[in-house]
Amino acid sequence: MSNYDIAIIGGGPAGYNAAANATANGLKVVLFEHNTLGGVCLNEGCIPTKTLLHSANLLDEIRESKAFGIHIEGAVSASYAEIASRKDKVVKTLTSGVAYKLKSAGVTVVNETALLDGEEGEAIRIRAGKETYLVSFVLLATGSSTVIPPIPGLSEIAYWTSREALAAKALPQDITIIGGGVIGMEFAGIYSSLGVPVQVVEMAPEILGAMDKETSAMLRKEYASRGVKFHLGAKVVSVSKEGVTIEAKNGKTELLPASQVLLSVGRKPETDGLGLETLGIEMNRSAVVVNRYMQTSHPRVYAAGDITGFSLLAHTAIREGEVAINHIVGTEDDPMRYEAIPGVVYTHPEIAGVGATEEQLKAEGRYYRVLKLPMAYAGRYVVEHEKAGGLCKILVDENDTILGCHILGNPASELILLAGIAIADGTRVEEFRQHVFPHPTVGEIIHEVLFS
Repeated sequence: MSNYDIAIIGGGPAGYNAAANATANGLKVVLFEHNTLGGVCLNEGCIPTKTLLHSANLLDEIRESKAFGIHIEGAVSASYAEIASRKDKVVKTLTSGVAYKLKSAGVTVVNETALLDGEEGEAIRIRAGKETYLVSFVLLATGSSTVIPPIPGLSEIAYWTSREALAAKALPQDITIIGGGVIGMEFAGIYSSLGVPVQVVEMAPEILGAMDKETSAMLRKEYASRGVKFHLGAKVVSVSKEGVTIEAKNGKTELLPASQVLLSVGRKPETDGLGLETLGIEMNRSAVVVNRYMQTSHPRVYAAGDITGFSLLAHTAIREGEVAINHIVGTEDDPMRYEAIPGVVYTHPEIAGVGATEEQLKAEGRYYRVLKLPMAYAGRYVVEHEKAGGLCKILVDENDTILGCHILGNPASELILLAGIAIADGTRVEEFRQHVFPHPTVGEIIHEVLFS
């Protein structure tokens, strides 16, 4: 029998960062992870995908080098085996770093599946392997898993999810991606840059779900110009060894020949077999219900990350874990806020958004005004991009308070934080204008838009 102040179930971004934070606040911590530390993000998501994308984007830039006066003799080729090998090396480096971080912080790591098993006096009981642990608090951070829809024929083919796609050591002959969300579009970027014919099937009328539709459409058109074929508003009727059969809105069906299918229709909270019922934890379908301090219906059980089903993003998970630990140790009032969580798609070019979208504000019947400019209004963007497309859009309310920002163009992933801070702080346009932006930078586009 082992006693700890807090047990953290799940070693992904929410879990391992919360564990280090908890020990820094004097808590005795045990962390359970039955797979490799780092969770989906480090092992099967964010990091390996971005590593592949970086190689693909570098290849694109080399191909475009002539426009910048750089001439490369001979053919440029890519070895996917070497690209995949580098991806594995990057993942190993970062997961080793997580293990070192936890060891240095004094966190006890148990490589077993943990199961909630009711209460024993004032303690919560957890079983893992052959051991029983009694803890004062629990933080659930088990993450999510790929949604596998009941598509006829799916069980009869060797389809991929992101896990199999990332594990592959060779490129497919061609690929049809079911789902035009963030994961689907990032893989479309990887494969199209590496010369693989790509088709994307999306049931919605536009790619990228809840992201800004104007910038999403611009990104889709950019990828279509590179040869990616999109089938929007199309329902997948069945799959077979011959390909993917889709049905358009008019009821017409079409067989899309495909040698490889990548399933990318979303993710769901990982709560099965966790023993939540032993503590009466309130659920919303497969997600754990929490309050603004990440506290579940049980006062000593908290949840952070994808398991809450709200924002399936690693950076959201990290912040949720911080909020949970801060509430447990009784620091100053620090509730979770979701109004300024950036969303990024690491395509080439990148697309990012934070705060409200036009579609959201219209649906809510709220007044808003649009300020926007092409990215070419930033001199450095023109310097670094021969085809200077892209867009920066800022949405403001009747008081000129910033409500949302949406950017298409590199490095959108780095710039979006500026707008996120402004939204979180309730900044008005006039106040943001007063900040001095270094020149020349791509980030000046935000300043330019504020004066548009």
